[in-house]
Amino acid sequence: MKRFLTVIACLLFSGASTVFASESKPNFVVIFTDDQGYSDLRCFGGNHVDTPRIDQMAAEGARLTNFYVAAPVCTPSRAALMTGCYPKRIDMATGSNFGVLLAADRKGLNPEEITIAEVLKTAGYKTGMFGKWHLGDQPAFLPTRQGFDEFFGLPYSHDIHPFHTNQKKYNFPPLPLLDGETVIETDPDADYLTRRITQRAVSFIETNKGGPFFLYIPHPIPHRPIHVSPPFMKSVPEPLKAKLAREEQNKTIDYKTRDQIYPSAISEIDWSVGQILDALEQNGVDDNTLVIFTSDNGPSIGKATPLRGKKGSTFEGGMREPTVIRWPGKIPAGVDNHELITTMDLLPTFAKLAGAEVPSDRVIDGKDIWPVLAGSGSSPHEAFFYHQGDTLVAVRSGQWKLQLGKGKRAASPLLFNLQQDIGETTDVSKANPTVVARLRAQMVAFEKELSQNSRPAAFVENPKALSAR
Repeated sequence: MKRFLTVIACLLFSGASTVFASESKPNFVVIFTDDQGYSDLRCFGGNHVDTPRIDQMAAEGARLTNFYVAAPVCTPSRAALMTGCYPKRIDMATGSNFGVLLAADRKGLNPEEITIAEVLKTAGYKTGMFGKWHLGDQPAFLPTRQGFDEFFGLPYSHDIHPFHTNQKKYNFPPLPLLDGETVIETDPDADYLTRRITQRAVSFIETNKGGPFFLYIPHPIPHRPIHVSPPFMKSVPEPLKAKLAREEQNKTIDYKTRDQIYPSAISEIDWSVGQILDALEQNGVDDNTLVIFTSDNGPSIGKATPLRGKKGSTFEGGMREPTVIRWPGKIPAGVDNHELITTMDLLPTFAKLAGAEVPSDRVIDGKDIWPVLAGSGSSPHEAFFYHQGDTLVAVRSGQWKLQLGKGKRAASPLLFNLQQDIGETTDVSKANPTVVARLRAQMVAFEKELSQNSRPAAFVENPKALSAR
C-alpha cells in the first residue's frame, strides 16, 4: 500500500511548487548524535567540551534554543524524526518488551509508514544514511526498506553486544555492522565508528553533489560506552590510556573508565561536523544545503545545564536538545531562535522546500517551520506533549509547562514558567490555577485524539539475530 501511495504522490508532487521553484532543490543534512546534553557544546555554554566547528556553524547560522525531540530515549525519538509523528501515534514509544528495541526484536517501524527519506525520494532526491538506525533490525525494518538508497552502520545501539554490563541477563549476540542489508563485520572496533561513518558520509556528498540529496548521519556516539579514535586521545592522561589499553587486551569494557574520555568523543563529533561542512564547500553545494545538528535525547553522562533532568526524563534536560542549523543566505546568521520547534517538524518542512508533499492519508504531528527558521514566523505549535514510554506526563504551551507527578503526587502536578525558570526549580501551580486547568484540558484532548488516530507498529514471526553471511 505504501508503494502505491508513493507512486500516486509522485504524480501529485510533479506539479508542486515552492518558494524555491526557480532554484535548484536544496540538499538536506541531518546530523543526529546519541545521548548528548543541552550544554555539551561550547556554543551552548559547555566549558567542558571543545567544539570549534559546531560553534562556527552556529555563528554562520542559528542556535535553536527551544528545539525538542519527541521522547527522552533512542527508539521513539528516532521514530518521530523519521515519520513526523509522536511515537505513541505510530506505536513506537517502546520496544516489544523494553524501553527501546533490542537485538532480534520482533517489533519495528511499520513499513507502511512513510519516512522523511521516502517523501524526499518522490521529489527526486538521493538518500543516504550512515550511523545508527534503532527502528528494527529485522530485514523488513532496515533503512533500505524505508527510503534510503544507501545505509552503512548499526541496526541499534553499540552497547547491545556481548560486552554489555548486564550480558548475563540479555545474552546479546555479536554487534552487526551493515552495508546496505549485508552484515560485513561483527563486533567492529567501536573506536573507529565515528571516523568510518564520517568517511562514508563525505563519499556520499562527493558522489551526489549533482543533487538533490538527503543525508542522515545518526552517530552512535556519545552513547555509553564511550569510544574515540586514536587521533582524539592525545589529550587523555597516559594512566587513563594505559587502563583503556588493558581493557582492550582483556576484552572487557569498564563504562565508568570510558566516561572520562567523554570530552574527547565530543571533539571527534565536532571534527566530523567539520568534515561534512568542508565536503559541502569543496563540492560546490554549500550554499544550497541546509545542515542541522542535534541529538536524540538528553545526556547519560554529559551535561544539560541549566536544564533539569537527563536521558529518560521528561524534564527539559531529557528532551530539549542543543541544536544548530545553517543554510547560507537563507537562514539568518549569528542569531538565537527561541521558538518552540521539534524534530517532527523536519519532515513537513523539508517536503515544502523540496517541492514534495506531506502524506495526506494520515495524521502528521510535525508542522512546516520554514517561516520560523527564516526568521519571519512564530512557532506553529499551540502545545507540545511529553511522553515517557506510552504515558503522557507533561505538556508545554508557550511559556508554561505542566508536569504530572508520580505515585502520591499524581494529583498534584507541577507548573513551571520556562521563560522565567528554565531549570524547572519552582512550582507555580497554586498561583496559576487557570493555567493548570487549561493545560490539563489540552492533555485530555490530545490523549483522546491520539487514541482515535493511531497506527500500529509492525511485528515479524521468529525474529533472528543478524549475522555475517
